[in-house]
Order: sequence, then structure tokens, then C-alpha cells
Amino acid sequence: MKTFFASRRRLATAGLLLAGFAVLSSQQTAAPKKGLKDYYKDYFPVGVAVGRAQLQGPEAALIKQQFNSVTPENAMKMGPLHPEENRYFWADADAIVDFAQANKLRVRGHNLLWHEQTPRWLFKNADGSRVSKDVLLKRLHDHIFTVVKRYQGKIYAWDVVNEAIADNPQEFLRNSEWYQICGDEFIAKAFEYAHEADPKAQLFYNDYNTERPEKRERIFKLLKQLKDAKVPIDGVGLQGHWSLQEPTEPELRAALDQYASLGLKVQITELDVSIYPWEKDRRAKRPDESDAYTPELARQQAAQYKMFFRVFRDYKKVLTGVTFWNVSDKYSWLDTYPVAGRKNYPLLFDQNQQPKQAFWEVVQF
Repeated sequence: MKTFFASRRRLATAGLLLAGFAVLSSQQTAAPKKGLKDYYKDYFPVGVAVGRAQLQGPEAALIKQQFNSVTPENAMKMGPLHPEENRYFWADADAIVDFAQANKLRVRGHNLLWHEQTPRWLFKNADGSRVSKDVLLKRLHDHIFTVVKRYQGKIYAWDVVNEAIADNPQEFLRNSEWYQICGDEFIAKAFEYAHEADPKAQLFYNDYNTERPEKRERIFKLLKQLKDAKVPIDGVGLQGHWSLQEPTEPELRAALDQYASLGLKVQITELDVSIYPWEKDRRAKRPDESDAYTPELARQQAAQYKMFFRVFRDYKKVLTGVTFWNVSDKYSWLDTYPVAGRKNYPLLFDQNQQPKQAFWEVVQF
């Protein structure tokens, strides 16, 4: 008799486990009834980085269903937008802004000054020699005025200066051509020009590895200098190019506390969670290197996303926006960088625009 009841208990337990797995499986394959923007309507806007190609078809439908803010991934960077001194290429940027307005989405402008994707003419005279500081600042002024004025009233926030802090802990500012020609003056000038062009736009400094203690302190130092000098800066963007390994919850909370202490708005501006540890330098994929998205990696990624959004909700009075960097795993910039030819799976939606396990962890609270 004892054996009989023990067997019945084992069967009942197994049945409950199978039922639980069935519910979880069906939940993860079901289409969400609401968008991320709806789940987080009482917390912060949820945005996504887009290109012109994603403004039609299934990806466009997903954007409209899930998000209430968009950021041009590349179309407003200086190189693609202003390839020659007297020529702008507006088509892609205009298409994104028009799509946003037609669908009542907010737009974050990205970006006005960066050391990468910068046209070479900017730093050169006609004879090929390096321009003076005055010439470079005049070119920066004219670029910012032209771009910001064009979208005045249509773009609510700009990443004005992007990634000016050095990666080397022994250095402060990145040794870019901006710094080599202008010293540190280019940073304050960029914010002043943007504020003059659109006094109502929110102006952000944007960077990565903002949670690593050694870089966090240098970013904080720069932001405090700008605030003390009464430079018109409104906020700081934490890019959020994170991984299964970092940041830890204490690191993330410490960063949010420290930046918020300056009275600045804080946004997560380029969120994705790589299934690989962080790397900076470009390299080729190794022959023995797998790019399989295993169930265990999916579980770890879901747990990491769950932790991040739990922290975000705790900081609802600090965070004024969270933006994902790309729409779905169909395409991510991490598919080619830093490792060429290695597929990454860093987002909440899979290659068929279906919600992943991580999506459900983010919206269940």
C-alpha cells in the first residue's frame, strides 16, 4: 500500500511539472497582447533603434506594437548625414522622423558629435592639412545648427556628445581628432550650439561601460565639470551594451545613484544583452567558436534581463527612457561587431519577431 501511494504521488508531481512546462512553453510562443510600451506606461517610455529598411513589413508592425520611441541607428550620425562639406543626405533620417510622426512615436536624435563615423573632410583644409580649432568649431556649429533646426519640434532629445571618455583608465578624455585640435572645449561647445539651435530639446552625454567603476568615475567627473560650468546638459545616456556577465546588480545601482546625484536625467539608450563576454577590439571568428543560441544561454539571458528591468523599475523616478539597440535578433549590430561572422542573439524578439523567454521575464512583474 505504501508503494502504491508513493507511486501516485510521483505521478502527480510529474503531471504538475509537465503542466508547468506546457504553460511556460505556450506562453513563450504566444503573441503578446500588449507592447513593452504598455507594460511600462507607468514607468518610462520604451524605444528602439531603427534603420529605414525596418519601416515597413513585419518589423514595422512590431515597432508600432511594442515601442513608443525610436532612435535612428545610423542615419543621423555625421558621416552618413553630412558626407561632404556642402552636401547633406537627408532621405533616411527624414523617413525615420516621418514614420515616427505618422505613428505618434517620440524621436531621440543620435548623434551630433562622435569620434567614429565622422567624415574626413571635417578635419582637413583644402590642401589636406589639419584645420585649426576655430575652423573645426565653426564647422561643428554649422552642422549642429543645420541638423537640429531641421528637426526642431520633432526630436525631443539629442545625444549631443558620444563616447568622449577614454577607455584607458590612466587617461581622461579620448585622444580623438576633436580633442587633438580643440582640447576639451569641443564638448561644451557642442552642447551650447545644440541648445541655441533648439532650446526645448533635452541634451544628453552618451557613453558605454558607464557602470564599470573605473570609467564611471571619469564620466561622473566630466558631467560634474559640465554642470559646474553651467553647460546646458540635461542628461546622461547609459548605452547598456551589456552581457550575461555584466554589469552586476550592485554596479548598476551604484551607477544610477551616482549619475542621478547630479540632478541629471538618466536614460538607457542602446540596450542589448550579448550572449558573449564583452570585447572591444574587432577580430575574426575562430574556427572552434560556436554561435549557437542554446536553451541554457536563453535562460541566462532571460535572468539578466529580468534583473535589469527590476532595477529600472526601482529607479522610475530617475530613468526617463529605455531604448533597445535594434528590433529583433533578425539583425543586430553585434552580428558583425566585434566578431565578424558570429551571430548574436541579444534582443527580446527572435529572428521571426516572436517574443523570447527574456521578453516574458521583462513584462511579468
